[in-house]
Amino acid sequence: MLDIASALLRWSQEGRDFAVATVVEVGGSAPRGPGAALAVDSEGTAIGSVSGGCVEGAVYELCVQALQDGRTVRSRFGYSDEDAFAVGLTCGGVIDVLVTPVRPDAPVLRATLTVVGRDEPAALARVVRGPDGLLGRALLVRPGRSYEGTLDGRPALDRRAAAEARALLDAGRTGTVEIAEDGTSCPGGLTLFVESSVPPPRMIVFGAVDFATALVRAGKFLGYHVTVCDARPVFATRARFPGADDLVVDWPHRYLRHTETDERTVLCVLTHDAKFDVPLLEAALRLPAAYVGAMGSRRTHEDRNRRLREVGLTEAELARLHSPIGLDLGARTPEETALSIAAEIVAVRRGGTGAPLTGSRTPIHRDVDAGAEGGAPSPAAA
Repeated sequence: MLDIASALLRWSQEGRDFAVATVVEVGGSAPRGPGAALAVDSEGTAIGSVSGGCVEGAVYELCVQALQDGRTVRSRFGYSDEDAFAVGLTCGGVIDVLVTPVRPDAPVLRATLTVVGRDEPAALARVVRGPDGLLGRALLVRPGRSYEGTLDGRPALDRRAAAEARALLDAGRTGTVEIAEDGTSCPGGLTLFVESSVPPPRMIVFGAVDFATALVRAGKFLGYHVTVCDARPVFATRARFPGADDLVVDWPHRYLRHTETDERTVLCVLTHDAKFDVPLLEAALRLPAAYVGAMGSRRTHEDRNRRLREVGLTEAELARLHSPIGLDLGARTPEETALSIAAEIVAVRRGGTGAPLTGSRTPIHRDVDAGAEGGAPSPAAA
């Protein structure tokens, strides 16, 4: 539900009633993961997707029914040889969908949309399996100890559910947790689906060059908050980078040491100039960033590694550097190069190989923890 929160917030502010179908469980191969959502308003307008097209029609009808009768339901859709294209998942997987009507008497859901719309971290915990009458009951959980709503009126149960949801929120993860009806963590009582919403991850592009212009567009497309940093004010301008969220005129290494980064941050060094690169990468490779890539020829890469060893970087730290940056797509133009960089970032963060799927025996939809970062460096040339 939270993946379409901005659109749902507009509907809520306009006073519309709507129903939301959220993927709460996936088995096998499926095109969309837990948290993917489709919503339908009282006029029949639909937004979002739960399956990339396979079961959208059937889910749409469930949303319409929920608007009419006000009931929350859970439905399963799976592969069917007889009716695969009509209702089943032709990729062979199974998805469970929670369909919830959102009306003015659903204050927790509407409050969640407001909080997420302000880009504040929050988690929405909903009952997806349990005793009759509790399906769809929700808690809005925020950092600290605060929460809104109740599952069944028992404070002990609500506190346990909020604690479990807050743990997922702290990790920036979406998933399910089980708690007993007496408020302990033993399974067998309620199953909660917890959606976490945290501010978008950062992409910091160092070097206001032509390649950076295209990479900013690619970064925004992937959902990053994109910053461009360059020490030269004549190049780091809004006219050249209209799509960037932030423009910073400063020495790259100095800016990196004072700005906020975390395990989701992506750092792309496009300066390919030793006086910028070496002090910048010395700092970058000691941060817990998701990805650090640097542009340059193979000769530049070897010279840069030599200089980085001289300033004290270890082989383990150097192994984190993706250089030359990007996957080998035969890229020539700035746009093609940006695509090769973006593809490598996705592969590193999601555990992909960068190899063609044609002839590959690896799963298309990998069961990889969305919060995990890592993966071996890919062979690359920008």
